[in-house]
Order: sequence, then C-alpha cells, then structure tokens
Amino acid sequence: MRAVTWQGRHDVRVETVPDPILKEPTDAIVRITTTGLCGSDLHLYEVLTPFMTPGDILGHEPMGIVEETGPEVTHIKPGDRVVVPFQIACGHCWMCRSGLPTQCETTQVAEHGMGAELFGYTKLYGAVAGGQAEYLRVPQAQYGPIKVPEGVHDDRFVYLSDVLPTAWQAVEYAEVPRGGTLAVLGLGPIGLMACRVAKVQGLADRVIGVDLVPERLRRARADGVEVHDLNDFSRQEDLVEAVLSTTGGRGPDAVIDAVGTEAHGSPLGRTAQRATGLLPREWAAKLTEKAGVDRLAALRLAIALVRRGGTISLSGVYGGMADPLPLMTMFDKQIQLRMGQANVRRWADDIFPLLTDDDPLGVDGFATHRVPLEEAPHAYEMFQRKEDGAIKVLMRP
Repeated sequence: MRAVTWQGRHDVRVETVPDPILKEPTDAIVRITTTGLCGSDLHLYEVLTPFMTPGDILGHEPMGIVEETGPEVTHIKPGDRVVVPFQIACGHCWMCRSGLPTQCETTQVAEHGMGAELFGYTKLYGAVAGGQAEYLRVPQAQYGPIKVPEGVHDDRFVYLSDVLPTAWQAVEYAEVPRGGTLAVLGLGPIGLMACRVAKVQGLADRVIGVDLVPERLRRARADGVEVHDLNDFSRQEDLVEAVLSTTGGRGPDAVIDAVGTEAHGSPLGRTAQRATGLLPREWAAKLTEKAGVDRLAALRLAIALVRRGGTISLSGVYGGMADPLPLMTMFDKQIQLRMGQANVRRWADDIFPLLTDDDPLGVDGFATHRVPLEEAPHAYEMFQRKEDGAIKVLMRP
C-alpha cells in the first residue's frame, strides 16, 4: 500500500509499504477513504523529531470502510463505514469507563510514562502506524471505531476523529458561564471549531479570537467572532489592554489556548527547539525528556488575559519538561487550568446530533484543501508555511 512516512525534519514521503494485517482478535483493518492533516502532525515535522524513526507512518484523523475484523470485534463488520478516533483505547478499563480514554490503562505507554497509544504519533505514544495511508490496522477495534451513515460525503464525519472532540472538550473544559466571554488564542482548525462550538452551545455571549494569519481571521470574523490581529500590536501588553478594555477591565471569563508548543512570538523557545533538532536523535530525545522547552507566548498571553478566578483550557499540544511558568501570577489570579488530549468517545454522542443536514458546525465547508495522498509532501510544506490559505487539509488515497 501507499503511505505517508516520516523520514526526517521537514521530510515526509509517500512510499510503498507492506499492507497491515490482523494481529489480535480485537483488531480491524480499515480501507481509508479520507484522512486529515493536523496541526499536531506539524510538531512531528519539526519539534518532536527526536522521538520519530525514519519510516514511521503518519496521521491520526482517518475514516474509511471496514475490510476485515478480528473475532472479538462485533459492533462493526466488513463494509461498514467508520471514523477512527486518534487515540487507541479499550473501552472497559477504569479510565475508559471514567470518560478518560486518552488515559486508557490497557494501552498506556508505560515505558515512557505516557497515556494511551495514539495513531501515527512518535514512540512516546507507542509508534503505532498512522492513518495517512491506503489501509490502517486498528487495535482495540471492539471499542474505538465509530460507525457512521452511508450516503453522506466524508467531510460530514471525518472531523469526529479529532477536530470536533478536541474543540468540544476545549469548550467544555473552559466552563464559560452562561452569558460570559470566551477568548480563543489561535484560529487554526481547533480554535476556529471551538469558536463555532461555543456559539452553537449558546453559553458565551461573546467570543473573541486572536491570530495573525489573514485567512484565519477572515473565517472567524465571518462566523461572528470578534477578532484581534496580532500583527496590529507591537507588544503583547498592548493586545492585553485592548481585550481588557472591551471586557470592563476584567478580562474574559475563560481562555482557550489552541496554539501549543510552536507559538509565534517565542524566539528563545524556537531557538532551543531548533538547536535540539540538530543533535543526534538519541541525544535529542534524552535532552527533550529532561529539559525540553515550549514556545510559551500563547500560554503566557492566556494567563495575562483571563479574569481573576477564570479558567484556561489548553487544547494546543505542549511537550516541555522545563517550562518556566509565572506560578505567582497564576496563584494570585486564582486561575483554574484544564488540559489534555481529547477523550474522543467521551464526546462523540454529544456531537453526533449536530452532524445533520442543517450542519450547524459548518463541517461540510470546513476543509480549505482536498488533495490526493500522493501530494502529502507538498501539503505538509504548504500547511507548515501557512501558504495558499491552508487551514484544514484533507487527503484521499
């Protein structure tokens, strides 16, 4: 089969690799019909390269048709159309039953002290082959895959794999009080969808978005979001003052950080990340696990913006082990902080009723680019450089 493989920093290739086969009675094989390119994939493209191995198959936002199932997989069968959540979870352990499949005790990567295995996402999360491929082996298929209806194009459901539950959890964790104000930092796929979720849920009277990419700002503005362009402010303090002035000097009730480790405006963090990337992979991995740093501009902005007693919800991926945070400010402001990978199956039943003909979340037109799988190297480069208005890219084998 053809698959997108990681070969090095800024180097992904579409190669011919062996077809996956069933290995466990709880496995399924899915023929991929659509697979997404995620902002988290870009972290593998640059920042998290020490934890990758040449030949790793990328991707964690797939959907397709079931080709084969193991004997313990009974809720889906060959021919069914399914979305595959990005995490691999059993559904029956204490964590899964508690609504935390990202912490699944059956698939936790104990070797590295991490949570549940993820598709296509570094040795820290099990080095499981990903879904940017023609076929995907799905472990724990007795629980993971979500069956979806026939007769509707893939765009309607593919975001159940990651984008929708991640945005939904970001809003849930933000705990915006009814009639309150929500600020969203980063208007990429997750941030933009979080704005839409907040509006559909009807909790926030106001949603404020911050970004610096013109296409993202235009999209959010069209959704009724009050936008602030980072390019209009020479200092972060000026942006903070602008937002505070529109919230009675108090600040938003909640802030979602949908940016994460590669935030713009963090030159020292960027330099440290790039320097680590120049080391041999084994050395770089050990250094990152002990003293890795993130670009913290977005998180620091969230801390500065949120009102006293408010909530910060982190959906952007962070991976640093030695990040300096202003704990005095966080403590003094009595900030509540929630974070973590999205628990896909925890939220899927809440989201599914919104994937109707009315399409209130605008999923049908959410993708900005649809390309063949063979064009993946160009898609990665375009997305990483934010060229051609690329906000959400779907690939089809």
